[in-house]
Amino acid sequence: MGLLDPVPTPYDPLEWDAKPFPEKARMVCRAWALQGYGTPIAAYGLYALKICAYVGVWIVLCGTTEGLGDPWTIGQWWSHPIAFQKAILWSMMFEVLGLGCGSGPLTGRYWPPVGGALYFLRPGTTKLPRWPGLPGLGGRTRGLLDVALYLALLVALGRALVAPALGPSELWPIAILVPLCGVADRTLFLAARAEHYWVTVLCFVLAPAVAGTATWMAGAKWVALALWFWAGVSKLNHHFPAVVCVMTSNSPVLRWPWLRRRMYRRYPDDLRPNRFAERLAHGGTALELGVPLVLLLGSLLGSLHGGGDVTFVGLLLMVLLHAHITSSVPMGVPLEWNVMVVYGGFVLFGAHADVSLLAVGSWPLVAILVGMLLLVPLLGNLRPDAVSFLPSMRYYAGNWACSIWLFRGDAYVKLDRLTKSAPWLFEQLDRFYDRATAVGLVGKVIAFRLMHLHGRALPLLLPRAVERPEDYLWADGELIAGLALGWNFGDGHLHDERLLLSLQAQCGFDPGELRCIFVESQPLLRSSLHWRIWDAATGKLDEGHVEVARLRELQPWPEDDPPKDDLPTDAA
Repeated sequence: MGLLDPVPTPYDPLEWDAKPFPEKARMVCRAWALQGYGTPIAAYGLYALKICAYVGVWIVLCGTTEGLGDPWTIGQWWSHPIAFQKAILWSMMFEVLGLGCGSGPLTGRYWPPVGGALYFLRPGTTKLPRWPGLPGLGGRTRGLLDVALYLALLVALGRALVAPALGPSELWPIAILVPLCGVADRTLFLAARAEHYWVTVLCFVLAPAVAGTATWMAGAKWVALALWFWAGVSKLNHHFPAVVCVMTSNSPVLRWPWLRRRMYRRYPDDLRPNRFAERLAHGGTALELGVPLVLLLGSLLGSLHGGGDVTFVGLLLMVLLHAHITSSVPMGVPLEWNVMVVYGGFVLFGAHADVSLLAVGSWPLVAILVGMLLLVPLLGNLRPDAVSFLPSMRYYAGNWACSIWLFRGDAYVKLDRLTKSAPWLFEQLDRFYDRATAVGLVGKVIAFRLMHLHGRALPLLLPRAVERPEDYLWADGELIAGLALGWNFGDGHLHDERLLLSLQAQCGFDPGELRCIFVESQPLLRSSLHWRIWDAATGKLDEGHVEVARLRELQPWPEDDPPKDDLPTDAA
């Protein structure tokens, strides 16, 4: 097997593709359990090189800064406040360019391997404005004003990154342009990882200026604590054990078949998480909640006498948490973000343990931190339909909104009517593989979706959506968002009804040519998932709720064809 070759499936992909959906689902889920996605070895090398480039450019940028030394003296300046500020700004630029999360083959992006700037700088590409009817910034497609705003953000970030010192004139344009770009296209706001980087930039500009003191660090500490805390809260559900199974089966490090089988109740017939996987999930949740709680205690003590052993324990837990996440190379590949979080933890809670959390010192900043770090994530957990999972800080909990797009026959070719930089996924893969290999790779995406707990609703809903599933091409909404919007990162709100209506206006699907199943994530303190079925041409066909308790009893595949009235339908 060559460096570019994926792990071959244990079946002939073309024969698999011709089988009925229940059999296809069973075969591909069993294959995922032992193989994961089957990522080529070279792809992992690409991601490793990308991390090195990300860190290397930051070091070079710091070399242009007053008070910092050359790369060979990094041990002396790595924790300097302006080094941290430039790391935040560079991370934001890296993400909005499309080089970070959502790039490369582990997000279904083969050629070109990035979206980002290839879409955001191109008039006519599809966007999702906050208010579609807003003059100038609304509309379905990107205009010159949208491109100008995005370009202005890149210029502002570049100007700040090469500046010898950072002040209001370098930082305020960034603080203003990020939400403006988000009004024009919420995809951009999410791609900028605004819940982390933009809020931290607001700490830079709103904290009171005190000579010789980085007063913004108190706010930046609260941002870091909130990221860990809400990520832990989001995993207090029945979804996370399935994530542990899926990640372990796909890990480039944990490649032992016996361990992967050990995650399931009875491989190959019962692929529900077993108690071992559930214990690992509970341990991971405790670790993610433990990091902010221990660091919070250490920071409170540190303001008195330097942090001490408590902060050391918190930083150790942080390293263990993010080392595991990064080594798993999760789908969506938030690798550079994990590097930034770890670096930030050492700077904020280690090197600057003496900065008190109570020293925010600015009431406008306090209000913003309460809103963005408490109220928005709380609302996002209670009403996930109202807030995207990134501002909600519900990271990799398995409790995501998702969608499946079902194209009848070759109806997917109508997507070529869109202005975009990437062709249909199989056309991207044709540059590297034969059709059988391409079908095998894309088929694994079906398993990724079905093996998560929310994915087990899809076999129940499929007969409601289409009469004959074999007449339709199954495409995950993540792939459609990446193709149409230029960015995707597990946020089902980027490929829900709003994207469907936009693509229908541009592509003109006939009735029955495109059917979509949308499933919202489970709200905190509630027990069910809300689902909807839409036809691109005629609108909503059906909706209802499915209990999570029922999904926990199901396999990732249907044993028999479920009847159409198997789920209750919401009253109109």
